[in-house]
Amino acid sequence: MEPPKRISRRRALGIAGGALLALAAATALVRTRGYDLPQERVAKLQAFSPWHLIVVAAVARRIAAPDVEDGSVPSTDDVDVAGFIDGYVARMAEPLRRDLLRLLGFVEHVAPLMTRHASRFTRLGAQEQDRVLAWMESNDRDLLRGAFDALKSLVFMGYYRDVRTWKVIGYLGPFVGRPEAGWY
Repeated sequence: MEPPKRISRRRALGIAGGALLALAAATALVRTRGYDLPQERVAKLQAFSPWHLIVVAAVARRIAAPDVEDGSVPSTDDVDVAGFIDGYVARMAEPLRRDLLRLLGFVEHVAPLMTRHASRFTRLGAQEQDRVLAWMESNDRDLLRGAFDALKSLVFMGYYRDVRTWKVIGYLGPFVGRPEAGWY
């Protein structure tokens, strides 16, 4: 009887690496499901997939959360911040767009894990989402703080472009082309 063949270390590492890659692919497939948008909204997407848009909308709701809930302050959904950012990202250079899309994946799947949340960002409650974003904003790593700043800048560009938001900060609007009665 012949002794059993031993698997070489290289082959064992190759098998383990392949299994790990398959597990990562299966996890990614599962974790990018369950993002439902109306078909007419999906048809309008320029740079984002449905899950990107849902992540951006969730991030925008937390970054530009109104101080009052009496309806006097338009929400980020009211002014379609996520739609604006989708269009803005579509005009970015490819390397920047790729990095931003990766950042959205990080915010959705990795950042919650770093703050001890097992769920993805979009499934967390408002307070937990705030903790994830606060962790990014105050992180020791410049890259993460810069990533948060980029998200915040995009959200504010999308939010404060709308005339309905100007009153919130006391901005009277541009003088050029201003109606006699004012902008609001």
